[in-house]
Amino acid sequence: MRRTPALIVGGGPAGLTTALLLARAGAPHLLIERHAETGDALCGGFLSWRTLAMLERLGVRPSALNRDHIRRVSLHSGGRRAIAALPRPALAVSRWRLDTILAEHARTAGAAIETGVTARRHEQGAIHLADGATLTADTLFLASGKHDLRGLARPAEARGDDPVLGLRVRLGPAPALDRMVGGTIELHLFDRGYAGIAAQEDGTVNLCMAVHRSRLEDAGSPAALLTQLGNESPQLGERLAFLAGGTTIDAVANVPYGWRETAGTPGLFRLGDQAAVIPSLAGEGIGIALESGARAAAAYCRGGRDAAIRYQTGFADATRRPIGVAGMIWHGSEKPALAAALTVVARLAPSLVGLAARLTRVKHSPLDVALAGRES
Repeated sequence: MRRTPALIVGGGPAGLTTALLLARAGAPHLLIERHAETGDALCGGFLSWRTLAMLERLGVRPSALNRDHIRRVSLHSGGRRAIAALPRPALAVSRWRLDTILAEHARTAGAAIETGVTARRHEQGAIHLADGATLTADTLFLASGKHDLRGLARPAEARGDDPVLGLRVRLGPAPALDRMVGGTIELHLFDRGYAGIAAQEDGTVNLCMAVHRSRLEDAGSPAALLTQLGNESPQLGERLAFLAGGTTIDAVANVPYGWRETAGTPGLFRLGDQAAVIPSLAGEGIGIALESGARAAAAYCRGGRDAAIRYQTGFADATRRPIGVAGMIWHGSEKPALAAALTVVARLAPSLVGLAARLTRVKHSPLDVALAGRES
């Protein structure tokens, strides 16, 4: 049995931010990540202007992520389309690139990171690993993303009667596709789901969608669903035409959009999607992950394991409005009649799109002085 004062489970943006800031503060810790090599997690990869500012405070320059800015949002419903300007430029980036850069910064700061280590369950205060070993810690930072850890799983009722699945495919690269999508984050609304489309740093286009299980079951398979959606929406079909044969369709099941951890437990800091799950059409999942990691690290450095309760309730308050607004838009967008009305309103009053973008951002607090003062 191994022991560490602070254990971080998960090496995505939330866990890496925590490890980076704990390392800068000189706080002993260990981060474990199940993948031996940095993967490309299923994620829309959208980074808002606020998220980019947060990354800069962590030492990550936007130009290292993607040199092409996103300045517009394009809303599609059936054959309708509305275009509006974002409040400020944003970016899209693959999770492989973002996680690789964050891990480099964390290791440079002295973070203790072990990869290829899979946590199976939490039991009686200990983390049991896939290889049979056990890790114990005074404080646990749970940053396992959309994947639950047995013993600390989010409530099943949060998934609802018709759970949501996340699907992701890559399109291109192709000059014609880049002309369609470049500089824009696209949202395609359809019955019981939506798709977000953006060009990433490697020239490919990321298509990430949230779909209710009933819609997928009606189609029969993910591939059949894509064909069906392309036939229903000509504009989405034009993008899907750049899907290469044999392309892998990544999936994650039972995403509890709208869920927040509103209570806390001493010694347990829930981060990222384990703390709050914003509907992905808001493009704020990475922003929430980074902010949760920064707040949790600061709280722990100030108050130790007992600060977890105050951190968790405070973070629930900070994400209430963004998740509430995103939830209202999401529930309207997955009904065809309301989606059509949303698109018409967006075309007639594009400033409302910018307002919605601002209201669905989480507020990024300044880095704690004790942590920021040790930046490399």
